[in-house]
Amino acid sequence: VAAAPACYRRRMRIARMTEVEYLAYEQAHDGKHEYVNGEVVALLGVSDAHDRLQVNAIVALANRLADGPCRVRGSDLRVRLDETGLYCYPDLTIVCGEPVFAPTQPVTLLNPRVIIEILSETTEEYDRGAKVAHYRHRATVELILLVDSRRRLIERQQRNPDGTWTLSEHTTGTIAVLDHAIPIDELYARVPMKPG
Repeated sequence: VAAAPACYRRRMRIARMTEVEYLAYEQAHDGKHEYVNGEVVALLGVSDAHDRLQVNAIVALANRLADGPCRVRGSDLRVRLDETGLYCYPDLTIVCGEPVFAPTQPVTLLNPRVIIEILSETTEEYDRGAKVAHYRHRATVELILLVDSRRRLIERQQRNPDGTWTLSEHTTGTIAVLDHAIPIDELYARVPMKPG
């Protein structure tokens, strides 16, 4: 199978297997592979805009969280959502307090509080639909941000105390992440946008 071009984040189906088989496959193969509903999917390549947004977000969040109990983690940290069985690699994850890891290799985080996905043309439908549905089932997840890499737009999904979710869209000003207001200009600084 030909490799996907590196200009966009891609998802390539590998095979169907059990969770035990997936964990063995992931340990034996390079790269990142997600596991959902018995299917193993390889993650291949990101765009320049995606990469810059990810770096900007890591810097912005790490600086603001430095003195508190929460830490931002990058896209190499695997997350498991016990409620649905999804293993995934979010673009950014925030953990508050002590991280809880499953006894797997590589390690797998079990208690994400904030999940941030950077949307690209090839993954937006999945990230915005099925993947967010998985995230919402995880009891520890309180906030999901979907950051568009093609236009200035951040979708914020916040869990309410009654378990419902509030959706808001942001293009200017700041975006609330935990107790911090992050300027959207800072997140999109020097990120190439398609005209129109």
